[in-house]
Amino acid sequence: MQSRAPYVVPWTGETVAAGKTVVSEHGVAYANPVQDGFYRAWDGILWTLSGGTRSGSPVYARELHPYRQREAMDRLLCAGCNGSPSRDERGVLWLLPLLDDAEDTVWEGVQTVIPPMCVPCKTKATQSCPRLRDGHVELRVKEAEKIGVRGTLYPPPGVEGKPDPDALVLFDSPDEGRVIARQLVRELRDVTVVTFAASTP
Repeated sequence: MQSRAPYVVPWTGETVAAGKTVVSEHGVAYANPVQDGFYRAWDGILWTLSGGTRSGSPVYARELHPYRQREAMDRLLCAGCNGSPSRDERGVLWLLPLLDDAEDTVWEGVQTVIPPMCVPCKTKATQSCPRLRDGHVELRVKEAEKIGVRGTLYPPPGVEGKPDPDALVLFDSPDEGRVIARQLVRELRDVTVVTFAASTP
């Protein structure tokens, strides 16, 4: 039996697409009203189209599956099994890839699209995920506020320029209506660094 990849990882049998859009003074919308209604969240933010099935091979790419990432991040579920993440007196367990300037990184207040984890999934993830094998940090976090989304930000009508494909848009900002979101972002606060792990073969 094929072992399952972490819950939030996309598969080759799945698709993600921007869809045909229109931009007006009210913001960005899908030209297809059915798609627009289905992929627009209760807060009015539009999300990227996704389809297909969790089949084929897992894709350990830069971005996580938009629907499952959003679900796990919104409800603070484990990125690996979609169950409850590990908690202790220091807070919730987070496992993040090391940044290029890891030695100088201030993890307090770091913004992430990666959901938390439980201990069993932490062990599996460090073995299966190439980004974590390249080095990671284990954190305990007491507060993780939802601050915005990352996605494609469209310029206002009449403003020249191409859409920004990787914009961070904060909640309640004027840009909120012009973004097609792909990932939900939380800011980690009251952070305890538990351990660093270097790159492994």
